[in-house]
Amino acid sequence: MPNLSQMEFNAIREVTGCHITVASKLNEYAQKCTDGQIKQMFEKAAQDATKSAQTLAQML
Repeated sequence: MPNLSQMEFNAIREVTGCHITVASKLNEYAQKCTDGQIKQMFEKAAQDATKSAQTLAQML
């Protein structure tokens, strides 16, 4: 991977943090959910957000 500029590094770090926050919120929503299908939807979205955050973090 090519060297990142400080601006690119900061942007990736910020987006990574946003994905982590979203994953946390989605997991919280899933815990509070009583409908099984919606709960699964939140859990899957949280997993996807976590995976994206991990992928972005690897770029740093």
